[in-house]
Amino acid sequence: MTLEEFLGNISSAALGLSGGVDSAYLLYEAVKNGVDVQPYFIKTAFQPESELSDAKKLTDRLGIPLKVIEYDILQNEDVACNGKDRCYHCKKALFNIIIENALKDRYDIIFDGTNASDDIDDRPGYKALKELGVVSPLRECGITKIQIRERAKKAGIETWDKPAYSCLATRVQRDNVISEGILHRIYHAEEVLSKLGFSDFRVRQYYEAAKIEVRDEQFDMVISKRDEIIEHIKPYFNDIFFDIKGR
Repeated sequence: MTLEEFLGNISSAALGLSGGVDSAYLLYEAVKNGVDVQPYFIKTAFQPESELSDAKKLTDRLGIPLKVIEYDILQNEDVACNGKDRCYHCKKALFNIIIENALKDRYDIIFDGTNASDDIDDRPGYKALKELGVVSPLRECGITKIQIRERAKKAGIETWDKPAYSCLATRVQRDNVISEGILHRIYHAEEVLSKLGFSDFRVRQYYEAAKIEVRDEQFDMVISKRDEIIEHIKPYFNDIFFDIKGR
C-alpha cells in the first residue's frame, strides 16, 4: 500500500511531532492528502530548543496549529534512573500525554514517524508505541529513511537533510541518574561544537568528562580547532576526550 492510499483511508489523526525529518514528512503528506491532522510536541528537558523551532517552522508553513505541551520528564523515576528500559518508559509517558490530549480534542488515531529503516528490535520505545496502539504509517507503507529524505527535499521541507537526532538523555552514561544539571552541561557543550561548524556529532558524559564523537571526515577539524574546543567546553567539563572510533 502506498502512503497516499494509506492516508486516503484516514479522515483525522493526531501526530507526535519531534522536529525531525520523519514526522515532518508524515505531517506534510497528511495535510497534502486531506487528513485533519493535529500535531503535538511534548517539550521536555531532553530536547534542545532547536527541535521545537524546527517543528514550529514546519507547522507555520503548512498553516497547521502546533500544540506544545511541557512535561517534566525527570519527575518520572523510571526515566530519570536511566536504566536499560529508560527509552521504553519515556516513550510511553510522552505518548500517553499525546493520547490523553488527542482524545480530548476528538482524535482517536495517533501517528508517529517511525520508518521502515528503523531497527525496531533495538528500539524499546517502539515496543511502547505498539502497546499504546500508535500507528506508524511510514513503516507500514515500507518507506525508508533514504526515501523520506528524497521526498522531503522534493517537497521543500527544510529539515530534509537534518542528521538523525537522539535525545540528550542518550548522552548520559547508563544507570547514572539524569539531572537537569548534566543535561545543561551536555547541551551547552554541543552548542559549542555546532557554532564551531561541526555537524552530526555527540558529546557524551564519560564519568565526569566529556567524550566527543564526530564523523570521520571532521577529524581534522577537531585537531585544527582543538584550542577553541577546550576553551569553550572547559566551563562545563574539566576533562575532554576525543573518541577516535568516530560516529
